[in-house]
Amino acid sequence: MNPNVDDYIQQHSPWQDVLSQLRKLVLSTKLSEQWKWRAPCYTLDGKNVVMIAAFKKDCVLSFFKGPLLKDPENLLTAPGENSRTFRVVRFTDAKQVTGLKSQLKFLIEQAIEVERSGQQIEAKKGPDEFPAELTAKLKEDPKLKRAFESLTPGRQRAYVMHFAEAKQAKTRTARIEKFAPRILDGKGMNDCVCGLTNKPPGCDGSHNKR
Repeated sequence: MNPNVDDYIQQHSPWQDVLSQLRKLVLSTKLSEQWKWRAPCYTLDGKNVVMIAAFKKDCVLSFFKGPLLKDPENLLTAPGENSRTFRVVRFTDAKQVTGLKSQLKFLIEQAIEVERSGQQIEAKKGPDEFPAELTAKLKEDPKLKRAFESLTPGRQRAYVMHFAEAKQAKTRTARIEKFAPRILDGKGMNDCVCGLTNKPPGCDGSHNKR
């Protein structure tokens, strides 16, 4: 058990029971507890499988390869309209976790088998294809390329969409240059970079209150 996760749960007092129940459930499987992106992450042989996180209105159990899971009771939802990989189950009360224990365990065990089998979510082309400027920059800068490829698929896609939506090449290039330091730091577009947020890994604007 990672001490950072103990601190994380203590810092989110409204959700301590929910987070503790989710943690206990995940740790009853073969997953290992890690601390990534300022949140509890659970891995199999070093590969990310699930995460737990607390937000303002709820807590979530997130599955990195959610679309590959069988979900007969429709517990999984996409965290955003553009999400292609992550799927989450949301909770507002610890009783929800205990009431769904067998169903959640079923999803987690599936996620473990999916990761063990090496299955991957098929990349979709089209509007989210890398803009030429990003492809060129990653080819030119191997360090940036490694950092970008180390980001979660959702974070990669957010950057690609932001860069590609600019109509002019010079604007796309400027955006890539602007976010390169953040990518090198392993951060997504909306991740906190100052460490003051109360909703890691996202930024909640706490830096504006200092």
